[in-house]
This record gives sequence, structure tokens and C-alpha cells, in this order.
Amino acid sequence: MPNLGEMLRASAWAGGLSPEALARAEAGVVERRVPAGGFVCRKGEAVECWIGVIDGLVKMANVSIDGKPTSFTGIPGGGWFGEGSLLKDEPRRYDIVALRDSRVACMARATFQWLLDTSIPFNRFLILQLNERLGQFIAMVECDRLLGPDARVARSLAALFNPVLYPGIGPHLQISQEEIGYLAGLSRQRANQALKLLEKSALLRIEYGGITVLDLAGLRSFGA
Repeated sequence: MPNLGEMLRASAWAGGLSPEALARAEAGVVERRVPAGGFVCRKGEAVECWIGVIDGLVKMANVSIDGKPTSFTGIPGGGWFGEGSLLKDEPRRYDIVALRDSRVACMARATFQWLLDTSIPFNRFLILQLNERLGQFIAMVECDRLLGPDARVARSLAALFNPVLYPGIGPHLQISQEEIGYLAGLSRQRANQALKLLEKSALLRIEYGGITVLDLAGLRSFGA
């Protein structure tokens, strides 16, 4: 498991920083541990930090007025989120919930703002990140409105293997079928049925404690 410093130095946004700028950025980050089912952050809170996942798996979610839960996306280790709320300086518009025991990095608003004001590479990273996230959410709306449960599982998994948002992730992901169900908005049993179909279609391999993706492009287009 990476420690905080290793995770920061491996992050895509850190690659363009000078050693001095990276050291200042690291000084503005603290680590938090969040138990499974715990809140990394809550809807309506003031946004005081930019958050990255050091280790674990969290989901971006919301609950409607009538109590219906909706999962937007999962964020595995190496992913960063919340830059949009920081840039707009508005209360957080979603909950982030740990699907398993997780460790997160919290970069102080002042440090984020300093990088934004002083680093062209950091700004380029943010543009790429925001553009990729926008595409991800457009695809999610399409999936939710037009596709069935098998395709929802396929697309939810494919989103976790985004090389721009989560550059450190390999073809294997430690994830339970219950966690997959949470991300796709399905029961564990229905997620299991979908996984078996995707495995039969040679898109992934079900393994003990996780999956290995065999055809990422196929997962992304499944059901289209």
C-alpha cells in the first residue's frame, strides 16, 4: 500500500511541478482514514480541500428528496476529485462514501489555490481532468436512461479503469460483487448475473476478491 508521500509523487498533477513546488504542495496535504460506510465528505458542506484516494474505494453519491439513493461513480486509489466545487467556491453537491476502509489525502484550499495561481502544468492537468470527468458523467446519464442492468455494470466498471482520471490502476481491480452492485445501483445478486454475462462475453475474468479486465473497449461499448 502506498504511503501519502508516494501517492502524491505518483499523481499526474505532480509530474510538472518543480521539487520546491512539490514540497510546498506536500506540506499542504494531510491523510485521513475513513472506515467502510463512513463519509469522506457530505453534501452541503463547505469545500475546504481537494481530495485524493490513497488506498481503498469510495463512491460519489446522492439521495433524492424522496429518499432514493443514486451512485454517480466510483473513485479508486490514485483518483482525485472535488476540484469543480473548489473552483466554483460552492457547497459540496454530493456525498462521498467509503465502500471499504479507505485512506484519503486532503489538500488544503490554500495550497490548491496556490498551485492554481502559480503552476501552468497544474492548470493543464485540471483542464484535462475536468474534461474527462464531464465525458464520464455524460456517458453515465446515457447509461442510466438508455441501457439495462448488464450494461450499467459494464460501464460502471469501465469508468474505474479510466487512464486519465486513475492513471495508476492496472487491469486487475480488487472489488467485491457487493461493491459493484453499489456502483451500478443493483443488488449483489443482479450484479453477479451481469458479471457472469460479461465474463462469458470475454470482457473480464471474475477472480477471488476482484476482477481482471480483458477488453476495456468492449466494456465501454457493451450494450450500445
